[in-house]
Amino acid sequence: MRYLKAVLIIFFVFAAFSVHAQSSAELKKQKEALTKQLDQLNNEYRETASNKKATLKQLNLLKQQISIREQKIATINSEVRNLDNQISESNNFVRNLQGQLDQLKKEYAAMILFTYHNQSAYNKLMFIFAAKDFNQAYRRLKYLQQIGTYRERQANYIKETQTELHVKINELDKNKKEKNSLLIDQEKEKKTLGDEKKTQTQVVANLSQHEGELKKQQQEVQRKILRTNREISAAIRREIEEARRRAEEEAKRAAAAAAAKAKAENREAPAPKTRTITKRSSDNEVLNATPEAARLSNEFLDNRGSLPWPVTNGSLKQGFGTYYDETGIKNESNGWYIKTNPGSSVRAVFQGEVSSIVNISGTWLVVIKHGEYFTAYANLKSYTVREGQKVSTKQSIGTVATDPATGEAVVEFDLYKGRTPVNPKIWLSGN
Repeated sequence: MRYLKAVLIIFFVFAAFSVHAQSSAELKKQKEALTKQLDQLNNEYRETASNKKATLKQLNLLKQQISIREQKIATINSEVRNLDNQISESNNFVRNLQGQLDQLKKEYAAMILFTYHNQSAYNKLMFIFAAKDFNQAYRRLKYLQQIGTYRERQANYIKETQTELHVKINELDKNKKEKNSLLIDQEKEKKTLGDEKKTQTQVVANLSQHEGELKKQQQEVQRKILRTNREISAAIRREIEEARRRAEEEAKRAAAAAAAKAKAENREAPAPKTRTITKRSSDNEVLNATPEAARLSNEFLDNRGSLPWPVTNGSLKQGFGTYYDETGIKNESNGWYIKTNPGSSVRAVFQGEVSSIVNISGTWLVVIKHGEYFTAYANLKSYTVREGQKVSTKQSIGTVATDPATGEAVVEFDLYKGRTPVNPKIWLSGN
């Protein structure tokens, strides 16, 4: 029974260690990915910092470095906590094994002492022949045989427990060394983080000397954002108005044809079987007025969470919602700003029809209609589609433009349901 209990303890502890091992592997993988991102940003920052004049790009890169380094430090903290748990459980496990080993040794010593006192053949024979009957004599013989078997088994238990104890002590030492290494790495990262924050302060101070130029750049960015939003809204409004006009005309033609047929048959015109589009119809009803549009809307909705990114290789620079720029100005993002490689191809995230192509301050905006949904792709250097053209999922629609002031290639991706912007996060798949 005691051995069964020991086996169960070992099983559960190993199960706990396997969970920790998996978690540790995930944390290490996450830390490696963050380190890779930091290396890329460091290289890019060194290239930018070679200019004597501090630029907005330097500040953006520093902010990204600081953010990712803070994530890396948090990951290291999680690894340390994980190792602390493993070390604590290892200590408990070692204590349990040591206690079991001590108990096994005591029992084995008592058994050896008993065997010593009864080791002669004469004593064994006397023990057997002193039995009252044959059955008792047989049981006593089997008992003596079992003592020998049990002694061998106990000796094996002691050896196994000693081996397991040795393995766990080595594991414990390894975890302690790994923890010390992580703590050293953590201190290095904290020091680097402090240096980066000091550099950020210096860059901000340098940029403040060029406040007028910086404000001019920011105002230009603001104007471009506002115009992009206006053009997207205008394109959607035109699509809704055109869909409403077509639906109303189709309803009128159908009603006129039904009335003419009823008059020819000398009967009253029947009421329309389907709901007709009027000036009071909602945008949703208007945009889904045709079977083709309704089918496309449903297919787009069915792909929520699995739509591809508008670029094959990119990282999120700014998400959806309210944010503050480098100068502390409050902004509202209707979509995602995705940083990619200069000259990268921009692609449609779903099949649809090109609704609008507009030039905005030297870059292009492409709006695509997917039933009642719309996707917009801004800051394109060039485009390869035309208005009214049908496009397929992942089809290239143009290339991203590079900002000469920052050297960054950023595509703005917006997603609308009717006139309402929605967060692309719940629509796009993992990158």
